[in-house]
Amino acid sequence: MDDAGDEARIDWRGLGAAGAALIATLVLLGMVILVAVSNDARERALASERRAYEVAMMAKSVGASISRAEAALGRFVLDEQVATTGNIYYSQWRLAGYQINQLRTLVRQSSAQVRRVDELDALYRARNAEFFPAARAAATSQGDVGPRYFFAAGETPTGGLLDKKLDEIADAERASLRERIQQSQFFSAEADRLTDYLSWLGITVGIGAIFLGVIAVQAFRQNAAMRKEAEDEAERALELEEKVRERTQELWAANQALKSEAIERQAAEAQLRQVQKMEAVGQLTGGIAHDFNNMLAVVVGGIDLARRRLSGPRKEVQHHLTNAMEGATRAAALTRRLLSFARSEPLLPERVESGELVAGMSDLLDRTLGERVKVVTKLDPAAWPVFVDSHQLENAIVNLAVNARDAMDGEGVLTIATENVTMAANAVGDIRPGEYLKLSISDTGCGMSEEVKERAFEPFFTTKPVGKGTGLGLSQIFGFAHQSEGEVGIDSAPGAGTTVSLYLPRTQSAAPARTQAQADLAEAALHVPGARILLVEDDPRVRSATIGALEDLDYQPTACASGAEALAAFDAQEFDLVISDVIMPEMTGPELIKRLRAERPEVAVLFVTGYVGEGEGEDLAGHELLRKPFTVNALAAAVATALNRREPPSGSRPIARAAARG
Repeated sequence: MDDAGDEARIDWRGLGAAGAALIATLVLLGMVILVAVSNDARERALASERRAYEVAMMAKSVGASISRAEAALGRFVLDEQVATTGNIYYSQWRLAGYQINQLRTLVRQSSAQVRRVDELDALYRARNAEFFPAARAAATSQGDVGPRYFFAAGETPTGGLLDKKLDEIADAERASLRERIQQSQFFSAEADRLTDYLSWLGITVGIGAIFLGVIAVQAFRQNAAMRKEAEDEAERALELEEKVRERTQELWAANQALKSEAIERQAAEAQLRQVQKMEAVGQLTGGIAHDFNNMLAVVVGGIDLARRRLSGPRKEVQHHLTNAMEGATRAAALTRRLLSFARSEPLLPERVESGELVAGMSDLLDRTLGERVKVVTKLDPAAWPVFVDSHQLENAIVNLAVNARDAMDGEGVLTIATENVTMAANAVGDIRPGEYLKLSISDTGCGMSEEVKERAFEPFFTTKPVGKGTGLGLSQIFGFAHQSEGEVGIDSAPGAGTTVSLYLPRTQSAAPARTQAQADLAEAALHVPGARILLVEDDPRVRSATIGALEDLDYQPTACASGAEALAAFDAQEFDLVISDVIMPEMTGPELIKRLRAERPEVAVLFVTGYVGEGEGEDLAGHELLRKPFTVNALAAAVATALNRREPPSGSRPIARAAARG
């Protein structure tokens, strides 16, 4: 019986030892799990810290890029230097968009942060929409329009909302980082406390029961191994942190390299655009040379045939001379179109009734477009008058009609319509609010694709092959509309035809009334001989031809080749009229007239020009202007008008004195 009791006690002790061992094992296992959890939490905290740092840096980079883009745009709208400040604005603004996409990638694990980045992207696009009118106005050199758009954009709250959203993203990331650090600290403290408990448990078990000594030793050994493993993990964590730091440095260097590469790519793109522009200029030059050769062939052939038949019938000689004059007139019209395209020909605005102007162009359009194109007019009888250069408006209508004919392959219906409209701000392009005359030219041609329609107003852009035109496109009409404080719009689709509409502001000014006395005096001026005229022209051939024309008109001309000769001739005798070329070496025409009028302000002035340089259009204001080339009749009318505008101190007209001398 004693043996049975001993056996029972042995079983109880075995169970107790097994239970104690199980408990110790569970305690050790719990400690290992907590240590692993603590290390994992610390790793996540470190990763969150790095990501928060990257998010904060990227948010600052976005803000800096937007700030640099806004500053560059401010300089761009003031100096309109596309090659410098304009490119800086576009590159910095695109860089900000790229950085916002990178920021979205960094915060993709947080739905709240992704939502904030999406809101930031929406604000970025809204800000771009506010700045786009200012950039486009500066790129098309519209003067003070760009600064007004820029300062208007600066008054909106979008910029402040952008900065606030960037701060919100960075603050949210920092708050998340603090929460993870607190969790890591909590798990580390719990692991340390459980380790202490395990040590005391081992000592108690060793003292209380020798038969558990082996288990305790094993437990201590196991504990030591776990400690060693924890230390090794800590060392590996430090090594990993160092590697992450090195990798971050490498990524920063790679980012700098990418920025440098982006700058080089932008320079290459700018160079490529310049090459493309030069190629377009070459195409334009080929088209101009083709047209000029055709016109010169008509002029040279007509003059040569007339010279060969001088002794023949007068009607045949006159026919060839008429052909030569028509060719020269077409060449002059082409030159005037080129000057208008280059914004180098000053506008001479006047009150224009659109109905009368379009009706007067019917014969010209019929000859230009051919018999297979039917011209239909839908003119509003109550159309508002406009204040524009009638010659430039006619050119614009002819150019649009020719483009329509080409789009219809020479056969179709061309519709010219006028309509009174009231426009809101920016309803079409950059149009200002107000009342406008809408002059539309529609065709039944092939229409335009969206890509072609977007680029239709670009300088040098053309869809025509080389030799099929000058390549001026619609940019000339765009420039004329904006110089006239109006706008131009296009409505087109492939296969549905094209409608180009000119919006010209309504004018309230009345047509200048001409008294009967002025009309009689102008008519008399064409026939009264004896007016003394000083001609200043540096080209000897033009000077000789003009002198001959003035002599045929019974005037008394004196020719000079330069401004210095003109001053000397003016001091030697009196003149009723000074006819001066605008562009001359050493002293320009406006400079000469300023010096002459300083001594004799009553002298009449007539400027003759084939080209007006930049900044010289204002010097011609208030004087008669005759464009080269000109006919004898045009010269006679211009001379008469200039003489009639003169108001000498005595109150008598110069023509009257000329008649008295005659």
